[in-house]
Formats: sequence, structure tokens, C-alpha cells
Amino acid sequence: MSFRKNKILKIAAIIIISLSISLGGFYFFWLSPRYTVSILTYHYFGYESVIEGKHVPLLFITPDNFEKQMRYLKEKDYRVISLDALVEGLKNGRRFPHNTVVITIDDGHKSIFTYAYPSLKKYGFPATVFLISDYIGVKPYFLNWDEAKEMSKNNISFGGHTRNHVYLSSIKNNKDALWYEIAGCKKVIEDHLGIPIYYFCYPGGGFNEEIEMLVKKAGYKGACATNRGYDILDKNDLYELNRISIRNRDISFSLWAKVSGYYNLFRTRKSRD
Repeated sequence: MSFRKNKILKIAAIIIISLSISLGGFYFFWLSPRYTVSILTYHYFGYESVIEGKHVPLLFITPDNFEKQMRYLKEKDYRVISLDALVEGLKNGRRFPHNTVVITIDDGHKSIFTYAYPSLKKYGFPATVFLISDYIGVKPYFLNWDEAKEMSKNNISFGGHTRNHVYLSSIKNNKDALWYEIAGCKKVIEDHLGIPIYYFCYPGGGFNEEIEMLVKKAGYKGACATNRGYDILDKNDLYELNRISIRNRDISFSLWAKVSGYYNLFRTRKSRD
């Protein structure tokens, strides 16, 4: 009986060792080399999912949950870097340590200043806010230029998100209209803030080769898409950076998955436009 038990134990040990070696090999030789820095995307913050009369549950996050997410990053020792630090590192072929993330926020809604900015400032996290330039200081639900200037003093950078939040791929055979939205946005922001604007974000994530070419021509150093873009490891194209949208429900496991650096491996990439 003891001989049989020993045999069973030996077989079990062999199985465990084999699984450990297989899993270790999978991690070190396949999974780990595919790690990429997670670029997180936010939009609106507040206590109601209705913005300007529109129901936006997928773009909305409560200030309490945003605070919990930022605290999670801090307590778990995530290294939050600026978008510029990421792009410059990619240009130089740098491999970033695991647990590195970038925070981006689209549109320039006033709730950024009211709710998100205090948490970002509290934890010392940099972030890039992509502005719809002609909404700033004009539409009541959006930032004004004084608020943007205040944030720029505390680790918040700004990028372009067109002048009027136009889905660029819908503009056909009109390069002047595309240039107006892409380059014009950059100039408006630079004129008001007095600082260079280096990054662009495609509204709705939609773009094509012509749009990407114009973004480069306008003088942007890089551009963000959604999961229409390329993974920063698969294709080092700084004008098609893949991002991950953060939802209000992303508090525990789902947040961990999205900031893990492997989330993009397991979702289907959308077509560009």
C-alpha cells in the first residue's frame, strides 16, 4: 500500500513539476515579452450618467470610483508616466518595466477639473487631456482656458482632439477640412496656453492613412486611437497608439486586467475607420 502511495506521489510530483515548467516557460518566453504599457482612457466624471442631455453610461465614471482606481494604482506601486515619456521611450527602443501605465482623458469636459484633477494631483500622477479646442471656454460643460492653464502647472499636459469633435474618417475628398480640424486644433490650443502641443487623439478612434499623414504633417509627435490602433509592441507606429477604455465598474479584477499590460492580447482590434 505504501509502495502504491509513493508511486502516486511521484506521479503527482512529476505532473506538478511539468505544469510549473510549462507555465513558467509560457510566461517567460511567450507572455512576458508581449507586455506593453497600458494607455488608459477616460471621458466624463460625475454623479449622473447624463451629460448635456445624453445618456453616456460607457463614458462616465463617478468621482468616488475614479479615486478608488487612482488609489489602487498608488497602493499597488504602478508607475504612472506621461504620454510624452512613453513616446520618447518607444522612439529610443526602451523596454518599460511591468506595472507602467499612462493616463489620458478625452474631450476636455469641465468635470475633469472638478473631479479628476484633484485625485491626479493628490497622487502626483501625470495625465494628458485631449481638448476639443473650439469647445473650450465656449460650451458650458467644458473647461475654460484658465482651468486648463491651472492644470498645466501640475503635471497635466494637453493634446488635440480636433476643433469640433468631428469623426475624421467621415470627411471625404476634402483635405482642407481635415487640415482645419487637425492642424487648426493644435494652433488654437497653443495660442491660448502658450505651450507646444505634441499629441493628437482621433475622435471615436477613426482614422486612415491620409488622416495619419496630416497629423504627422501638422507637427504632432504621436497620436492615440482606441483599439482601432496598433499595439505598441506589435507595430511601433507612434501615430496609431492603442488605448484601453476604463469603465465605472472597473474597480477590482477588471481594473487589474486592464492595467496588466496584457489586456490587448485578448481583445479583437477594430478596423481603422
